[in-house]
Amino acid sequence: MAYDLPTGSPEELRKRIEAGPDNIWRYAPLLPVPADVADKPNLNPGFTKLVKADNLARELGVTGGLYVKDDSGNPTHSFKDRVVAIAVEAARAFGFTTLSCSSTGNLAGAVGAAAARAGLRSCVFIPHDLEQGKVVMAAVYGGELVGIEGNYDDVNRFCSELIGDPLGEGWGFVNVNLRPYYGEGSKTLAYEICEQLGWRLPDQIVIPIASGSQLTKIDKGLQELIKLGLVEDRPYKIFGAQAEGCSPVSAAFKAGHDVVRPQKPNTIAKSLAIGNPADGPYVLDIARRTGGAVEDVTDEQVVDAIKLLARTEGIFGETAGGVTLGVAKKLIEAGVIDPTLTTVVVNTGDGLKTLDAVSATSQATATIKPSLDAFRAAGLGTA
Repeated sequence: MAYDLPTGSPEELRKRIEAGPDNIWRYAPLLPVPADVADKPNLNPGFTKLVKADNLARELGVTGGLYVKDDSGNPTHSFKDRVVAIAVEAARAFGFTTLSCSSTGNLAGAVGAAAARAGLRSCVFIPHDLEQGKVVMAAVYGGELVGIEGNYDDVNRFCSELIGDPLGEGWGFVNVNLRPYYGEGSKTLAYEICEQLGWRLPDQIVIPIASGSQLTKIDKGLQELIKLGLVEDRPYKIFGAQAEGCSPVSAAFKAGHDVVRPQKPNTIAKSLAIGNPADGPYVLDIARRTGGAVEDVTDEQVVDAIKLLARTEGIFGETAGGVTLGVAKKLIEAGVIDPTLTTVVVNTGDGLKTLDAVSATSQATATIKPSLDAFRAAGLGTA
């Protein structure tokens, strides 16, 4: 999608942005939304914390500055609120009355919540075997939630058929017929990261890959900031992260291929379980152009990374966040990510949505009788 960016001096635009609301609408001049968007009923996502992760940095041997962009602070606890917010404005403009999507979980909840706030009907479609936390999160907003027998790619194909049927008339599928608008929401991650770094580009950024759209739009956002003169034009590297059980882009990158071969997903990171990622080829191009890489980690490494982030920084990330940090750790240890440079790791959602991933290894330390003698006998409280 291409549209006119604002004109004027970088200094004036920075001041205009900084005077805006503490959400994505501070960047409204850079987005395909109406000027009065902040006055309309919406969830106002964005401007989430960029956490300087010093404890984690020490653990990983990073000296150049390590940051976690923590998008679990969004209204429905994932980055999907950003993209849906832009899609809702497009749905209003096109006169759609029903908001819909195919989803691996987080998007379903974001669409349900945004539709409720905007006064639209919602009907969302998910794989039948999603984590229960994400099912509840999507269903609670009162719209229709439909489980489809099969994986995400089966759900997506069904939605494409529905769009062409009279039943789908008046429906805005945020990640299908509204996708050009929807994708632009991810640019706000790039805008926020640079603003929160003092209007500086990160040297290295690690981003999870599902469809690949988020990674491509973060790159687009960084390029726009350079073009507008809001940040200094200098090199940066983008790294993509996948789970080993669904790693078609990583496999293509390692093999030196330009074509991404579809895979059947088999991973606990269900929000990234897209076996045929639409933007996979563009991800490959960006990783190679910027000097980055695409890597994958096992489910065991995902769980270890979730617990590492929680233990060191008090951030409980979902499985996608475990994938991202797991890949960052792997690439730091391999010398691919330079520990002396500023590095940002993107955590896209809240671990409360994927409790099953860590429940087996996250239990009470001990169960004792209510007495000090029992507490002492168990050897507790002395570490």
